[in-house]
Amino acid sequence: MGVTQPDVPGFNLATMTDAMLVRRVLDGDTAAFTTLVDRHAAACTRFATRMLGNREDAEDATQETFLRAYRSIARYEERQTFRTWLFQILINRCRTAAVRRQRRHRMFLVDDTAIAAASVRPAVDAGDLRAELKRAIDALDPDQREAFLLKHVEQLSYDEMAAATGVGVSALKMRVKRACDRMQWMLREGEASDVGT
Repeated sequence: MGVTQPDVPGFNLATMTDAMLVRRVLDGDTAAFTTLVDRHAAACTRFATRMLGNREDAEDATQETFLRAYRSIARYEERQTFRTWLFQILINRCRTAAVRRQRRHRMFLVDDTAIAAASVRPAVDAGDLRAELKRAIDALDPDQREAFLLKHVEQLSYDEMAAATGVGVSALKMRVKRACDRMQWMLREGEASDVGT
């Protein structure tokens, strides 16, 4: 079992690459895994929050992602970046959480009036672009939202996205394009409705 060696000259977990940290984790160095968590937790939580629309669900998905990553770290292969491998796990956790939430939603919402009232778009200040963008992202189909966030927020390459999602590059490009087109339309519609009020 490996032990963290802070007294060794030149030893600094923070300056190690992800691949070096993974090797240390495999040698039993839990501090190296903590460094990986510190390095990637914010991006994972950001992505999960935007995918799931709920901070609590996002934190649960992120925590589950890191638990699964720790348990299966021996299966990580350096041919892809650790971040891409981690996002594969995170995307699956988000998909599972979304399906679970849909099941809960179907079980508890049966009042059509309540459903219709909940879907009415709230009024927004004209200058609140951030809120408009969030609403537009939230309104995307899950596949388009996932592709858009991976490309334009997490800034993964299409090859990294394909590795993380299991979806082909051309399909991902189409999803990103459709997401961008739909968001532009929604944002224009939002401007038009603001002008009319």
